[in-house]
Amino acid sequence: MSKKWVGGFLVCWVAFMALHLVWVSQSLAGQKINWGALNPELKGAVSVGNSKACEACHGDSIEAFEKTLHAKAYRALYGKEVGSSCEVCHGPLSKHMEAGPADSDRKLSTVVSFKTLSSITKNKICLQCHEKGTKMHWRGSTHEMNGVGCTDCHYVMEKRSRKALFKFKDSKKVCFQCHQDKRAKMYRSAHMPLREGKMSCSSCHNPHGGTGPSMLKESSVNGTCYTCHQEKRGPLVWEHAPVRENCSTCHDSHGSIHPSMLKRKVPYLCQECHSASRHPSTLYDGRNVGGTSSQSQFLLGKGCVNCHSQIHGSNHPSGARFTR
Repeated sequence: MSKKWVGGFLVCWVAFMALHLVWVSQSLAGQKINWGALNPELKGAVSVGNSKACEACHGDSIEAFEKTLHAKAYRALYGKEVGSSCEVCHGPLSKHMEAGPADSDRKLSTVVSFKTLSSITKNKICLQCHEKGTKMHWRGSTHEMNGVGCTDCHYVMEKRSRKALFKFKDSKKVCFQCHQDKRAKMYRSAHMPLREGKMSCSSCHNPHGGTGPSMLKESSVNGTCYTCHQEKRGPLVWEHAPVRENCSTCHDSHGSIHPSMLKRKVPYLCQECHSASRHPSTLYDGRNVGGTSSQSQFLLGKGCVNCHSQIHGSNHPSGARFTR
């Protein structure tokens, strides 16, 4: 294979990948909403551009909205007043403005209200702007497939949290609306430092979807754990197979009643894979309790890690059994 042929192939490959990235970026760009299809009353309606008239009826809402991140970003990025951003989410307002104050029915029918929309429709409106970066995997994600809407977690019209427009001041409460089993685990004796505020659910998970399992930020469970527990990564001379494969084989990542967030107490956890026969961790009965029994020394504190202390792996030349 000549160097000239290899060079030509690489040039073609780079050009193909560049075109592919352009196509992907265009396909992931926010799609505009067909407001007429969404609400027949909005057919023929046009944008008024300046919705200062909204303040006559919605002054309190606009005043609260001006303090949100959305309002600040809209003004900084597009140089427009906050009032004109109403139409991004609620549709063109020309017909809404034309309806008189006395015609309340027409007022309500000529604007898109999030109170009457399905989760899918709400998400389409939000995805006009939010379909890049960490949100690019939203389509087809576990949350989307289960009918979760953007407004189930975020509140747009007023500032309730310090960041991300969460519905609650504490972001964990947003997740616990559905994941109540994880909330219970957080209060176990061994747990992730969530309740102390040292981390949040999004420290490990991307709620908008991702390439990894369980909506993890990294591509694997171990890759997520290694972001903090780098000493467990290796490379190691002697590797423990379940450790290399998946940390959650032994640990419950959200909380446990056992030390080190183990799923079961040792030696029972180890004996799920390793036979207990002819070993100090053998389960002895009352006949072996006597003080003269050579086996009585194993009745107390019979944990595998008492001897196999380097259970995550060893770099010692004689550490094949993780004892050093």
